[in-house]
Amino acid sequence: MTWRPRARALWLVVALTAALAIATLVFALFEVQNGLVVAGLCLVALIASSLRSVHTQRQIELVSVVLVAVYVIAGPAAAVIVAAVASLIQAPAPKIKLIFNSAQRVLSAAGAAVAYAALDGPVGKEVFDRVPDALIATTAASIVLQMVNALLVSMVLILERGPGGVGEFFRHVVRTTAIPVLGYGLLGLSMAVVWLGGLNIFAGVLILGPLVLARWALSQYEAEKTAQAATMRAFIQVIETKDLYTRGHSERVSEGVGILGRQLQLSDERQSALEHAGLLHDVGKVGVPTSIIRKPGRLDDAEMDAIRLHPARGVELIGNIPFLEEVKSAVLHHHEKYDGSGYPAGLAGKNIPYFARIIGIVDAFDCLTSTRSYRPAREVEETLAILVQDRHTHFDPELVDAFVQVIRAKGWKAAVDQPAPDGNVQANVDHDDLSLGSGGGASGSAAGPIA
Repeated sequence: MTWRPRARALWLVVALTAALAIATLVFALFEVQNGLVVAGLCLVALIASSLRSVHTQRQIELVSVVLVAVYVIAGPAAAVIVAAVASLIQAPAPKIKLIFNSAQRVLSAAGAAVAYAALDGPVGKEVFDRVPDALIATTAASIVLQMVNALLVSMVLILERGPGGVGEFFRHVVRTTAIPVLGYGLLGLSMAVVWLGGLNIFAGVLILGPLVLARWALSQYEAEKTAQAATMRAFIQVIETKDLYTRGHSERVSEGVGILGRQLQLSDERQSALEHAGLLHDVGKVGVPTSIIRKPGRLDDAEMDAIRLHPARGVELIGNIPFLEEVKSAVLHHHEKYDGSGYPAGLAGKNIPYFARIIGIVDAFDCLTSTRSYRPAREVEETLAILVQDRHTHFDPELVDAFVQVIRAKGWKAAVDQPAPDGNVQANVDHDDLSLGSGGGASGSAAGPIA
């Protein structure tokens, strides 16, 4: 059953959250004492809110540093006001999202304020005499801020996307940003100490300045990675124009291994590397003559040997790209078979690199569910049955089981707009077409053992 957004319930939840945030803000306004200091902190928070810091491909707001500092400099109530002011700067979004984001920030800051006050965290210059207490209280406040934020976001996600959306949020956002946010809490305490030590508003520049520079450097690195990935993607598309029947194959394999990787709950870094490997697994085909790729018949041994060189050529092509270091073994060994009858090294079982075992499954699956010149596309269920039949011989049985499970649960977007099979083409088998008894498409010794 497809989970559909419950618009009315969503608006009701957002309205109640906003009302609670407004009530909390009004209460905080009556508790604040030094308006000039709070105004200065609001200015720093506005600047910080307009900047974002990148960590492990997730965005963490620099304003969280300022909020922790506010608990120490001006007290818990002031942090609620500063959070409300900082929420005035947001990226363009639907009205409901803007309202919720503002309320979420106020309530998260308020939850952290309660924790800070409950632990009797020091306020003002008494922090110099109670540094251990300040460290404990600010750490607790940072944890509570994250918890309240996560709970509020989860409340909306479960209405908008269902339970699956909440799971994705905790795996890919909460888990990857928890430690960095705690680190930002320590920076907030440092900012408070510097502020109270006499630098006042200039403490924001001293603490946030290096973070902004780090953000710029990391954004340049991310931009370089994006540009390299776009270049390789365009290169793959050029390669696949050699054969109309394989157009889009590498993109689909990258998407397929991504689906399986998420099912296997890989880390973000490993997930990204796996999807790169899926995209680039056939890049070595650029060195295979077009006449062989388009040959309207069965490949002979020499032609199949030329095909078999494409994994090694692929590794040569990506060898000088540093951030793709992890994918090389996957590109080289994605045609190994679980029983050791594959190429280029004849590796077997768990000796085949993990990513290569994943790509081998998705590679064959996409080939079989796509049209070729010599046959129409197979149905998804028929192809899954072939994978199950070939587990232990061609494929890692555990990975096959996981792939079958996720495809049956989430479906598969097969190739579209492919040419119809050519009735004049003699019987042939693609090098990825791993149905039993095919021999990989070649005859003689180059084909490997026949099942």
